[in-house]
Amino acid sequence: MMSQTITVECVSPGLDPSTVEAVVTLPTFRRPAHLLATLASLRAQRGAPNFAVVVMENDAEGRAGLNAARPLFEGGTIAGLVLVAHERGNCSAYNAGWQTALERFPAMRHLLVIDDDEIAAEDWIAQMVATAETLGVDIVGGPQLPRFEEGARTFTERHPVFLPPYVTTGRVPILYSSGNVVIARRVLDAMEAPFLDTAFNFIGGGDSDFYSRCRERGFTFGWCAEAPVYETVPARRTEFSWLNARGLRNGAISAIIERRRSGGRGAARRTAKSFALLAASPFRSLKLGLGTGSATIGLYHCQVAVGRLLAEFGRVNEQYRQPEHN
Repeated sequence: MMSQTITVECVSPGLDPSTVEAVVTLPTFRRPAHLLATLASLRAQRGAPNFAVVVMENDAEGRAGLNAARPLFEGGTIAGLVLVAHERGNCSAYNAGWQTALERFPAMRHLLVIDDDEIAAEDWIAQMVATAETLGVDIVGGPQLPRFEEGARTFTERHPVFLPPYVTTGRVPILYSSGNVVIARRVLDAMEAPFLDTAFNFIGGGDSDFYSRCRERGFTFGWCAEAPVYETVPARRTEFSWLNARGLRNGAISAIIERRRSGGRGAARRTAKSFALLAASPFRSLKLGLGTGSATIGLYHCQVAVGRLLAEFGRVNEQYRQPEHN
């Protein structure tokens, strides 16, 4: 069971949980203006099953997101509720929303996730749910397409951190991000709370770890290329320092997840793999750099390999610890 404190602050009037087939969970942290834009895109959905929205405010002190969203929910403009997840961290926010959705909406069949820096296409919910049912899979992801803010170095749109992992709709081996996903209720019922390991709260990668555990339990994955969300990318995320930190972090996450799956018995083999990837990374980086015409982008494979090796020795950068720099 979950131990963190969750406070439901407001519920839309006349909400009938027994009629809600899909729940959109929306974590927020100090982005009230963009949260309202995200909510506006959810209000504009077409062809969707009856759905409700659960906003998870993760700034228990400032509550800017709660204050911005409250009038929409209390006025009945949006069906659903707003809660405060008092334990800081993105995994804690997800856990609070997912657990609340399970408890409050007994008829829910699908749970969707969108972040507070994203805008949904107008048929996003309909496309995601339909793809999950058509493919017969348990979890479906979709593209998170970047929209760069003024001053951003837009050539970085070709950087691997901004590219979707798949390009066509269909079954896929696994997913990596929770920023655009639909999860069947049966998955959450089977995995049980807490769903995301809070050890990843400030590192990131809790979603990747969750998917890895889901795959071990036999759950299947799909991709819906027709259901994008549009992610606002601040200019700082196109700077070398942020891209470098993200590459190191991605490498660290891969090592951590692999260590958790293999246990202590696979330490020597895993470390050898990390050194082998480091040795191969200059060649992979050279190929990427030549293909994109950018040394900044090309360095990504080296950064991932270095981050993976550093994690083997306990050095992991908590990129989300200071959100103002993320």
